[in-house]
Formats: sequence, C-alpha cells, structure tokens
Amino acid sequence: MDMSVNIAGVRLKNPVMTASGTFGSGMEYSEFVDISKLGAIVTKGVSLTPWSGNPTPRIAETYGGMLNAIGLQNPGIDTFIERDLEFLKGYDTKVIVNVCGKSIEEYVGVVERLADTNADMLEINVSCPNVKEGAIAFGQDPKALEKITKEIVKKAKQPVIMKLSPNVTDIALMAKVCEDCGADAVSMINTITGMKIDVNRRTFVLANRTGGLSGPAIRPVAVRMVYQAAHAVKIPIIGMGGITCAEDALEFIMAGAAAVAVGAANFTDPFATQKVISGIEEYMDNNGIDNIGELVGCVG
Repeated sequence: MDMSVNIAGVRLKNPVMTASGTFGSGMEYSEFVDISKLGAIVTKGVSLTPWSGNPTPRIAETYGGMLNAIGLQNPGIDTFIERDLEFLKGYDTKVIVNVCGKSIEEYVGVVERLADTNADMLEINVSCPNVKEGAIAFGQDPKALEKITKEIVKKAKQPVIMKLSPNVTDIALMAKVCEDCGADAVSMINTITGMKIDVNRRTFVLANRTGGLSGPAIRPVAVRMVYQAAHAVKIPIIGMGGITCAEDALEFIMAGAAAVAVGAANFTDPFATQKVISGIEEYMDNNGIDNIGELVGCVG
C-alpha cells in the first residue's frame, strides 16, 4: 500500500499534515505525537519582524467550531530559524513554513531568509491585510494576488504553496491566478470571517470584533471550494477546513485534494493527525486501494 504523495517534487510519506497556527512548530505536541509519522508539518506563520498580535480576548468557541483573532503573533524570522527550524531538524518529516507579511517587501524578506534553511516548501498566507492597499487582504483581490505570487515565485528557492482565502466570490479564479503566476500548489481554505456577540454584555466577544471561523462547521464549504479549484487548475491542492477524522480527510481527497491538513482538531485531540493517517490506511486496506492517488478527485 502506497500512501505517499508528491507535491511540487517534494515526496511526503502520507497526505496528512498540520494546518498552520494549530500545531506551533511541533514542540508543544512532540511528547504526544510522533512528528516523524506526519506527511509534513506546517509551521505557525512567521513574519520578517516580531508581531505581538491582537488584543485579548481573541478566541471564542462557537457551535461546531471556533473563532480566532490571534493576529499572527510570532517572534519573527530570526528567532524562528534559530529555534523552530533547528528543532525540526530532529524529525524525519517535511517542513512547510507558513509566511506572512503586511507588504510584498515583508513577504519577500522572509522568503529570502528561508532560502538556505531546512524548509522544504513555503506556504504563503495571503489572508494578511495589505497595509499599502487599504488593509484589503492580498488573497481577496485577483490583481494583488497576481502581483504577490509573481514576486514570491521569482525570489523563492523552495516550492511555493499559496494559501487561499475563502472570503472571495470565485475561489477557482483565485486558484487559477496562482497557477498562471507560477505557484507550485495551492492550499485551501483559510478561515471564514465571522463574529460573535455576547447578548448579556451587549458587546463583541472578540476584542477585534471579527475573527476567523474554523472547525467542522466550515468543512462543507471547504470541500466545495476544493472541488471547484480542482476543476480549474492542474497544480496540487492541499485541502483543509474542519477535518477531525479520516472520513473528513477522504472527502477532501475525493474532491480533488492531493493532501490534507488537520487544524482545529489538534486543540481538542493532540492525536488527531495520527488517527487520520491510520484511518486512511485502514480505508485503503478495506477497499483494496493500493495507491492513495487512486482516490484523488475520484468523484469526478
């Protein structure tokens, strides 16, 4: 049985990875999870300089999911390389670094700093607000997405994965823009913008007012978007959004995803990724599937 997948020339031992921002760089989970069994670990977003994130409260539970407005808090690229990437050298898994920034120059600065590191791929978070264009996210404007993708592809030494925002009218168009600009893969979906109000206090639950909705509640939307993108592009798609078990992951794969990422489920069950891997393996065994590739996009 072959569970390995190939993303832009990088071979993953299986199609299961972590979603950025839900697993740190593995340090917190390493006593529970054998990181070497993961197809890849996707790190928390890293920026050129340290970011302090948004004011608290910045997390709220919702029915079927959670809202977060962390604001991509991180220590910056220098600390990240010295601490996080150094830690990950001890594990036999692929490393995908999530990159964030507030301008194209900031993104490119991080990408260039990662050129000679042990990062295997780069995942570019284009849901960040573009401060030079009125704080509209790079991934919500096709022209801004085109510009940033071209600049990053030009500078990157590793394969580039563009992480798409679901807060758009046409996800297939955005995926096609990335493909046409030279991206090696796309990942989707990032969180859906949401809001929660405390009716007793008559105020917003999150200090930021809005936050990103993740968890099982968004999975049907995410599966639909992966399906649409898979029919628009030929580059690999990494699917995510509310995966809690192998069946959820298989939905994404059958919709057209070459690989999947487990996110919010890590908060409630640190073994979630391991369970998804073993569950997919069991499904393949029970159904006589020799190669995971047989299932990718099989629903047509």
